[in-house]
Formats: sequence, C-alpha cells, structure tokens
Amino acid sequence: MSRWLILGATSPIAREFARVAAASGADIVLAGRDMEDMERSAADIRARSERAVSVVEFDALDMAAHEAFVRRFDEGGEGSVGVFVAFGFMPSQAEIDATPELGAHVINANFTGAASVLLWLKPVLEKRKGVVVVLGSVAGDRGRASNYTYGSAKAGLHTFLQGLRIVLGRSGVRVINIKPGFIDTGMSWGNVKDGPLMAEPRALAERALKLADGKGEGESYFPWFWFVIMTIIKSVPYKIFRKLPI
Repeated sequence: MSRWLILGATSPIAREFARVAAASGADIVLAGRDMEDMERSAADIRARSERAVSVVEFDALDMAAHEAFVRRFDEGGEGSVGVFVAFGFMPSQAEIDATPELGAHVINANFTGAASVLLWLKPVLEKRKGVVVVLGSVAGDRGRASNYTYGSAKAGLHTFLQGLRIVLGRSGVRVINIKPGFIDTGMSWGNVKDGPLMAEPRALAERALKLADGKGEGESYFPWFWFVIMTIIKSVPYKIFRKLPI
C-alpha cells in the first residue's frame, strides 16, 4: 500500500498501526481532532522511518465536513490507498441510561460517522484501488444488557461493511472488519477488568496490517479465540441468555 489514511489517529491502536504501516514502506496520513497529539505521533514516525507523514484535522461527528475532508485527501497523492478506521466511543451503559442523549453520541461516533466518511471515500477507493480496514467489535455480535447501545452501533457498522464489501469488491477493493475483544486502551479502562482475555494494541495493529497486506477480506476476530467465545454466546437461547450477568 503506497499510502494509509488513519482515521481516529490518536487512539493507541491507531498510533501503533501508523508505526507498523510506515515501517512496511507506506506514507501515512494521520487524521483526528487533537492536532498536537498527532504532530507528536508524526514526529515519532519520522524519527523511525523515512516515510512521508502528514497530519490533518478530522472529526467523525462533523459529518457535514466529510466531503471536503475526502476531497483534500484525494488531491494529496497518487497510487493505491489504505483506509484504517480506528475511532470509537464507549461509555458504560449505566452512563448512557443516566444521560440518554449520550446514546446518540455513541451511535454517531461508532456507526454513523464511520459510514458517512466511508461513503465519501468510496469513489476514491474505486478509482485508486486499495483496502479498507475497520475496527468493529465483538459487542456487535449480540445485544447484551451491559452494553446494548454500543453493541447496536457496532452491529450497524458490521452490516454496513458487509454491503460495502460487496460493492467495493467489484472494483477490486477489499474491506476487512476486525472484531476485537478486550484491548488494553483507554476505552476499556473502567469498563473492562484486566485479565487473560486482554490484548495489547501493538498486537492488534500488527494483525491488522498483516490482513491488509494479504489477499483476504471479510470479518476477523482478534484474538482468534473470540470467534469461539462469540459462537457460544450467540448460540445460547434467549430465555437463558437474558439471565446471564453479561
């Protein structure tokens, strides 16, 4: 891939992905809201590699600005492009229940914003070719009492990506949906207890790049054992499932 656009570039996973992608020989475009944070990341990448690194402002929630953002990106280079979507927002369900308007923010940050920018990027990808890698979540596989708002947003994103995969596949563009379990980032702190199921951002970033550099597409659980866990969870009858403290 000649150039990677990393959306939500201030997340720990995105930072690690930018490093491994640059090390593989790609130029990097960091896109997010915190310009100072991204400039520090850009300086770090430049010190580690000789690849070109640029920083641009991007707000997933400002969907009215997505068209102009994509136009500027398209004008900024040539060759194949990779798009890595790493932004998200996960307060606890208790916080959402106490402040219902927070629910709309969760849905926009995890689904609507991603769908919006990917729809604007669609013609660019069809023209340039490349690959799209999106961070979904195992939470989108089945609605649970503990996080049904966040889970519903990810479920919507998963369905959107299934259709987008078909459409972009006609132009030779692959769409990969990675469904992580527990990752040691700020999004998990306070919501998930540390334990043997917790994975590191670097490992996820390396897996994402390996999938992008391969020939596959579709959905991939990370770590792999989440496929087994979620297969079991999805198979539990509702009458039993509703009583489980998850």
